[in-house]
Amino acid sequence: MRDARNSRTARKKEGNEDLPGVWVAYGTLLQHLRNRAGLSQPELGEAIDYSLDQVASVEQGRRPAKASFTAGAERVLAAGGVLEVLQDEVDRAKLPRFFRDFALIEAEVLSRFSYDPLLVAGLLQTEGYARALFAGHCPQLDQETIDQHTDARLGRQKLLMRVPMAELSFIISEEALRDPVGSPEAMREQYRRLLEVGTLPNVEVQVMPARRGLHLGRNGPFVVVETEEHRRIGYFESQGVGHVVRSPAEASTFGLRHGKLRSQALNAEESARLIERMVGEA
Repeated sequence: MRDARNSRTARKKEGNEDLPGVWVAYGTLLQHLRNRAGLSQPELGEAIDYSLDQVASVEQGRRPAKASFTAGAERVLAAGGVLEVLQDEVDRAKLPRFFRDFALIEAEVLSRFSYDPLLVAGLLQTEGYARALFAGHCPQLDQETIDQHTDARLGRQKLLMRVPMAELSFIISEEALRDPVGSPEAMREQYRRLLEVGTLPNVEVQVMPARRGLHLGRNGPFVVVETEEHRRIGYFESQGVGHVVRSPAEASTFGLRHGKLRSQALNAEESARLIERMVGEA
């Protein structure tokens, strides 16, 4: 009997080690605040319109709290903002592990320039497009993980409207735009999203035409950002592995390449006209 209990404890501990630390910390704090308020898990769930299972999962660190959950818990438990300050970190931990370090850098940048030859950039994806990508992942992802990754990807898009504004430039290959991801309606929605975002004063969306021939983007996707300290940092990924490039010389090369690609791509107005035609063709 003792061996069986020890085995269960070991499995539980092993499972907890795979959970993001901030989810576990948030859950521990939530439990403390709930006990201090004299509420049971069912009572807290009823007060904030969440189920017992959802409250228990958040307290155990098995499920991240959504912003609406945190807002309700702050109000009912008179938490004084201690849960709210953790929300961004809770959301960031929904991202794939390989991307989290760069996501932390990305959130504070002065500028972000990218080239995407295979897919629409994550910061520009609609929910339907993002879900279709995660649903096609190999190995297969469960529905909860798909939901979490999608929520995190959409959450990153706060950068588009952040104050102070970041200067953002996206170059997307025509092939990536014409390659269907999800249903035809999902692609039409994605095209409309690109047109909408392209009207923002701090955002430029350009398309690299399919018949441009050999250019510097053929080496693959990349991002180059400028931090608040005016340092350039690069990033690229492939096959679920991400690399943050901190070398000033290498990051500078990324910047030079992106500048060259901007001159070779269709300008913003030409790109918008091409995307408008794609809406009608989808």
